[in-house]
Amino acid sequence: MDFELTPAQRALRARARELADGAFRERAARWDAEESYPWDNVKDLVRAGFMGITIPKAYGGPGGSVLDVLLVVEQVARVCGVTARIVVEGSLGVVGALTAYGTETQKRRYFPWVLEDGEKPAIAITEPEAGSAATDLVTRADEAPEGWTLGGEKRWITGAGTSRLYLVYCRMSARAGAEGIRGLLVERDTPGFAIGERDRTMGLRGIPEGRLHFEGCRVGREQLLVGPPDGFKKLMRAYNSQRLGAA
Repeated sequence: MDFELTPAQRALRARARELADGAFRERAARWDAEESYPWDNVKDLVRAGFMGITIPKAYGGPGGSVLDVLLVVEQVARVCGVTARIVVEGSLGVVGALTAYGTETQKRRYFPWVLEDGEKPAIAITEPEAGSAATDLVTRADEAPEGWTLGGEKRWITGAGTSRLYLVYCRMSARAGAEGIRGLLVERDTPGFAIGERDRTMGLRGIPEGRLHFEGCRVGREQLLVGPPDGFKKLMRAYNSQRLGAA
């Protein structure tokens, strides 16, 4: 097996390094000091084609691999961890889940948000009483005439408030553990969805870690991304690639 990078991957890595050293390095301290989201960097990422790297060409993306994403992340993270995290979540995680499980309507709606607007979708798993034990989450989605009514709270959500799209892990049945967990796509301006308090962090303060509140939040049936069977397994499979980027 050949473990050498291809010429295209070496060129990709070189472009990422040039952008990181030429633009991101001098700005990095600013985002942390001001606790402000690096929108200037996001614009540069969009222009460079570093958002939505894994989005298939059929939807306007580069159709790159996880390794392509990591080559970019590695170079950006050398100078700005916040911007590197945006590359991760703009190409893996929710984007990967949409690619694997999304409907045509979902892909056509949300992929342009990433590719053109630099949207970094957020995964909403963690809760006050369910951190690393994700199968203990209690946020519920109850059947409603047009879909579901979502209720609960999420904590330590990366991008809370700045992200426009959230993949919310919730419980849709009375079954305990992983069996009742599904994934809903919730947009930031959905009635009944509120951005809560920002949690203080010791670093990477250019990207918020915060709380999400759902109270009578109405989510349409077309927003179901992952349902039965094996909903939780599918969700975690999509999330595993994001862990590579976070590392």
